[in-house]
Parts: sequence; C-alpha cells; structure tokens
Amino acid sequence: MADRKYFSDLVTIFQGVALPEPGFLAGYSALMSVLNLKTPRPYCFAMISTKAKNVTKEGWRIYSPSYRPADTLIDHLIFAFKYEGLDLYLLKQVFLAVGKPEITSVVEQMPNSKYVRRIWLLYEWLLDDRLEIPDLTQGNYQELVDQTLQYGRSSAPKSARHRIINNLPGVPEFCPLIRRTEKLDQYMNLSFSNKLKKTLAQVHPFISGKLESHFQFQEAIASYAIEGERPSGQQAVLWKLAIGKSGQIPICEQELVRLAQIVLGNQKVSTGYRRQQGFIGEHEYISGRPIPDHISARWEDLETLMAGLIQTAEMLEKDNGYDSVLAAAVLAFGFVFIHPFVDGNGRLHRYLIQHMLYRKGFAPKGQIVPVSEVILSRIFGYRQVLESFSLPRLPLIEWEPAADNNVQINGATGDLYRYFDATQQAEFLYSCIQHAIDVIIPEQIDFLQKYDQMKSFLDAFVPMPDRMVSLLVSFLEQGNGTLSKRAKSSEFKHFKDSEIFEIETRYREIFGVSTLSDTVY
Repeated sequence: MADRKYFSDLVTIFQGVALPEPGFLAGYSALMSVLNLKTPRPYCFAMISTKAKNVTKEGWRIYSPSYRPADTLIDHLIFAFKYEGLDLYLLKQVFLAVGKPEITSVVEQMPNSKYVRRIWLLYEWLLDDRLEIPDLTQGNYQELVDQTLQYGRSSAPKSARHRIINNLPGVPEFCPLIRRTEKLDQYMNLSFSNKLKKTLAQVHPFISGKLESHFQFQEAIASYAIEGERPSGQQAVLWKLAIGKSGQIPICEQELVRLAQIVLGNQKVSTGYRRQQGFIGEHEYISGRPIPDHISARWEDLETLMAGLIQTAEMLEKDNGYDSVLAAAVLAFGFVFIHPFVDGNGRLHRYLIQHMLYRKGFAPKGQIVPVSEVILSRIFGYRQVLESFSLPRLPLIEWEPAADNNVQINGATGDLYRYFDATQQAEFLYSCIQHAIDVIIPEQIDFLQKYDQMKSFLDAFVPMPDRMVSLLVSFLEQGNGTLSKRAKSSEFKHFKDSEIFEIETRYREIFGVSTLSDTVY
C-alpha cells in the first residue's frame, strides 16, 4: 500500500472517453484510475494541463500545472475536497479499496489538518467503523461540507472527536448532495415563497378558495397524465383530496402505503414496500427479455433506504436554513429513484414535492404549487432529468433476466441510490416552480377574478345555473368573445339577440378581448 502511486502519467483517455487534451488525472479521477473504481460519472472530472489554464471543457475542469497534487492518497483526496466537493459514493469506494490500515496511517500523520479530519470523520460515518485513533482535544471546528461548493445544513451537530461540524444534509443511510451553482443561487435570491405568499395575500378569500380547489384538481389530473393515464372521476377526486392535505401528515412507511392505495386502489397495494425486484423500461418483442431504462433499488435494501430517506427528510424539514426547494428535490427524486412500490411511484414522487414545500413553510396550507402541470408541458426535459440519474448507473448494476421476465440483481447496489448528486433535479424543480409562480398562478388568479365579474353580471342580467355560466364562458373563450351559431341555436337558444349582444360585449370588456374589427393593423 505504501508505495502505491496515485498520480497518473500523461493520459489522453480515461475509462474509454477521450480527454479534451493530454494531461494528468487529479483528485477523484486519479483515485478511480489507480484503484480501478467504477462509479456514476460526475458532472465534471479534474485534470492538470501541461499549460497554464483554468477552464471547464467537455466535462473536465482543467487546471494549471501549479495545482498538481503530490503523488499520495492524501494529496489527491485533499485536492478533491478543495476543488470537487464531496462525492460520498466514490469516497466510500476509495475507503473500501485502500483499507482501514492505510486510512489510519493517513490520519495519524496529520490528525490536526482540517482536510484529514474530514477524511477521518467520513471514513467512520460512511463505513460505521471506528478508527483506533484517540479523540482530538483541541483545534477549531470546521464544516464538513464546503458550502462554497455544495449546500450543507445550517444547523448541524459538532463532532468533538474530529473537531468537525457535520453539516452533511442527510444520514449515512441516505444522503444526496447538491452542488452550489450560479443558477440555484439566482433562484434562491428570487424568494419565490415570499412572492407566492404576497400574491395570494392580495387575492379575495373567495377567489383564493377557488384557486386552491382548481390547482389541487389540476395537480391530480396532470400527475396521472404524466404517466400516460387518465384517472376515473373517483380516482381524481380522491387524489385531489389527498394532495390538498399534503404535508399535514408526517411521512412514514404506513403513510406512503396509504397514499399508494389511494393512487392505485386498495386491492393493488400490499401492506408495505414491494417484495420483488423492479425496473422501468420495455420487454424484447419476441423473447420478453427486459430492456431496462432504470433499475430500481433491490427490494432487500428498501427498508434501510426508505428509513434513511424519511430520516433525512425530517432533518431537512427542521433545518430552517436549508432551502425548501432543494429539500423537496432530495426527498421527491430520491424516492422515485428508489422506487419502493410496484406502481404509483411517479405520482407519489410528485406528491412529496408538495409535502416538503408545505412542511418547510414554502406555500400556505391547502395551496398547491402546480408543479405537475409545468412538468407535463416539459415532459422531455423531465425525462432527461430522470435519465441523468438512471442511465449512468445501468452499467454498474449486474443483472440478468429472471424467469418471470423481471430483472435478477446480482450484488450490492444500495449505495447507488443512497449517495448521488441531485443538482440537475434541483435545478429542474426550481425552473418548474418559477414558471408556476411567475406565470401559471397569476394567470389563473386573473381568470378567476374576471370569471367572478362575469358571473356577477350574468346573475343580475340573465340568471342561470353555475353549470350554464361555466359553459357560456367556455364557449365565449373559444369564440374569442363571440358565441357560435351552434351554441346560439342549442344550449342558449332561449336568449334574445339583444341579450346575446350584451353578454358578448360585456365578456369582451371584462376579459379584454378585441374583435377583428377592433384590431388596428
């Protein structure tokens, strides 16, 4: 172990992929190369150029020769911590590959180094294996997660043993991380929660109630539509009611099973998580062999993974400094990647977005942020975000077809779902929430206010049942403020021409619709 070389020779290819230019591997890429590790490809690897430059190109962060670390395990780990952040999946693989004696030796050499203390804590945290090293008794506390690179907890416990503040946003059983990006910082600075609350505070309570009901129903319908399904009337109503109460009941296995029963029907859900392997994809036409796009977590790992996910969700929920949307992304996407049920995971995943937003105080009680409606309009981007997790993991999972044309998973896979980079998922979710708050909600408020004005006019002018008011407004909307001949001769044949003229005129005034003759070319 002691004579192992961690720095590469000049290379042009790494794990079958050409580098943007000849250079030396550094940090995680060097460790992967020397230890022959296979991991899901991160958003960016690090390399050292032969020239003075610091650029990002083709999935590589290229550094000048002055950044070149010394040829040791500890120096490459320190380089990774400084410039690449924490990759918990890869770090665990490194620790397992080099072994406890070498990590112990590294820590004993420089126990007071802030980076070595991080290595020490992470080894014990990830492997649940205590090094035979005495506790530190002095030294300043340092945060484990460098918050200039990744988002960590704001309220975190101190480890006196390591003199480290463990601000990891999760527990050993489940801890995705999100990189600090300019895009996410910009989203956070826009304070969408405050904007939503301010918008809703200006709405009359009567309109606010209608808005809540509308978006609860639309969220239910859109969530089914994303799956290519159309719910029955009863299913839609039951799921609408469940969505309307999202966040009011803490998440646990029993609650998730209850929600799954609502989505699928009681007869389709057992009393707990699935007891079979699972995948998303197709079957070969002739043989029936599975062709997976995503392989779910092994059912044998579900209890541990889901317990970790729930514990992490509770932790982030209580941390007032951890962003609401980031917390929602970690919970919701972590859930759908694990896929704990045979069916219904997608709808539950989108429910969990609403759950976390409510628990974190992002949205008022009963008010739904119409995320599924936006996702439905961006379905291709949504699939790309899901595939950004699934596709890099497929080559790392050893599987074979099972007798029932399911997948048989060989080997451990739990860490693939336990530790991942959720940056793409967080950015996508934030973009959906921005559109919902900036566009969809104001447009619906405007429509409901105008609809209420139109109804008040009709109640005074030609009273009719609410159902007919809705139908009339719908026809006028379709006709750009003019009733069709068919509508005049059927549903509204009892109206006089003068009444229709007055109704059409008032509709155009309220909804701001111009007729062709009003338009100036």
